Amino acid sequence: MTNESFSQFVGQYEKLVFTVCFQMVRDYQEAQNLSQETFLSAFRNIDRCPPEHYKPWLCRIATNKAKDHLKSAYARRVSAPGEEAMDALPAQGSPEEWLLAEEGETRIQERIRALPEPYHKVSILYFFEEKPVEEIAKLLNRPKKTVQTQLYRAKQILREQLGKELDR
Repeated sequence: MTNESFSQFVGQYEKLVFTVCFQMVRDYQEAQNLSQETFLSAFRNIDRCPPEHYKPWLCRIATNKAKDHLKSAYARRVSAPGEEAMDALPAQGSPEEWLLAEEGETRIQERIRALPEPYHKVSILYFFEEKPVEEIAKLLNRPKKTVQTQLYRAKQILREQLGKELDR
């Protein structure tokens, strides 16, 4: 694969790989680092994968990189006194990126608050209060599977709404 075609390959899958990494590590900068490691590994081994399997192959590489990171001693380190102040700083670089990230987060929060029932209460508890599915099921007196299904459908609705906004 040429450098130019690999650049196109990266452009096609970079958001997917970043999303996989971010969903697992929940740290913007680590997700960026893991995305780079994923594409480096992919570049070294791209000849081993047929083109029709690139997407699942990349997702598997990204997942494995994130799992390795989470298992590493670095990820389990004890924070130094005063380090929590650094965690409060935005992970992105420029002020423009901070603003865009804040606007995006605000838009997502507004969409979550506007979800109709039965998705509204479940989504508030899950996304804002970060309660586990089991606890939500107990609080709302619903079966765990029902809560899982409602969360799945709420995420689908949010993806569709946000996707339409991006298309505008």
